[in-house]
Amino acid sequence: MPLIQRELHRIAVFHMANERPGHTLQPTALVNETFVRLLEGQVIAFRDRVHFLSLCARVMRRILVDHARARRAAKRGGPAQTIQLDEALGIPDVARADFAALDDALLALATLDERKSRVVELRFFGGLTVEETAAAVKVSAETVMRDWQFAKAWLQREMRVAIG
Repeated sequence: MPLIQRELHRIAVFHMANERPGHTLQPTALVNETFVRLLEGQVIAFRDRVHFLSLCARVMRRILVDHARARRAAKRGGPAQTIQLDEALGIPDVARADFAALDDALLALATLDERKSRVVELRFFGGLTVEETAAAVKVSAETVMRDWQFAKAWLQREMRVAIG
């Protein structure tokens, strides 16, 4: 458990690193909230580490999106921010991500191609490697890379349209 918690904390630190100063959500709180939501009222049998991280990625996404939507609602539609989905050390680089806009774009992508949306969720929110993502979605690493490249281009276009 400490190894998984450290890995989740590393992912949370990554997501929170470029947030605005004084952000109310801290990496440790994000990890703790992920555990609480993941385990609240349910007994989940995790098949393996990748399955666990996959579920954590989905929960972490929901937490970040919920937080962003609440903040946006409080600001009554403040300006959207750009997300960079370039990779750095195996995890995408994010600069003050607008998780709500990304979530909207991912939902739109999922209506076109659920697997590509899932690949982004696992790689971006879960910090999974190409190989781990391939195992989670049961495709080859090459397919994951093709999905990742397509999804990045599609999301950047979609978010640019939505923002600008």
